[in-house]
Amino acid sequence: MVTRLRTVFQNWQHGLATLLPNSCALCGETNPNIVCTACAAHFLPTPMPRCPRCALPLARGSNECGACLQMQPAFDATFVAAHYAAPLDQLVLALKFGGQLGLASWMAACLVDALLQNQGAQLPDLLCPIPLGTQRLAERGYNQALEIARPLSHQLGIPLDARLAQRQRETDAQSSLALNQRASNIRLAFTLAPHAIGKIQGRHIGVVDDVMTTGHTLDEMARTLKHLGAARVSNFVFARTLPEAH
Repeated sequence: MVTRLRTVFQNWQHGLATLLPNSCALCGETNPNIVCTACAAHFLPTPMPRCPRCALPLARGSNECGACLQMQPAFDATFVAAHYAAPLDQLVLALKFGGQLGLASWMAACLVDALLQNQGAQLPDLLCPIPLGTQRLAERGYNQALEIARPLSHQLGIPLDARLAQRQRETDAQSSLALNQRASNIRLAFTLAPHAIGKIQGRHIGVVDDVMTTGHTLDEMARTLKHLGAARVSNFVFARTLPEAH
């Protein structure tokens, strides 16, 4: 599986290199990639032990972080490409609020690279993005999670169902709330489209998002998927907030 994934990724990289040059989003130097190799090497984290369930940095010799051992989330695994910290946090904000949709393909490629470094990664049968509410989608004009999920689906060769999950009620932005308010804000926020019930039965679903902070949103999404028949849920998230930054 990893060998096939590596071949797909290398082919994608070769195709990307044939595009017209642009400027690195971080240093501004002319480069065929959205973020140049030097900046990626400098700012993306080196491989490190992570909790396999929530992707927080893990002390060597530990199998799972204390938080997941104490209160196991509904999702089974999380894969991340970066820490949500300067300057990469500004790229996330540029995608999310600035309409810089070209960053989504680079973020997807970073996720693929992170998967290649994880020999034990189990790839899902189907990908779906965390959905936005109708009002927020109308205001923004796009769903940043879907923008990442599209190239990720192409690079991994895994089907994507953009309408698998839906928000059944509008919620406040999680980032605007205190940590102790976020779980209740997102509770029962998701449902599945009628066509989706049969598609997830007994299957491994990959949920795509841009940032994971407390994990409440992804936990609620996984809870909904498993309640309706999914066998396993893995998260694919570009950036993970570190505990001290919560």
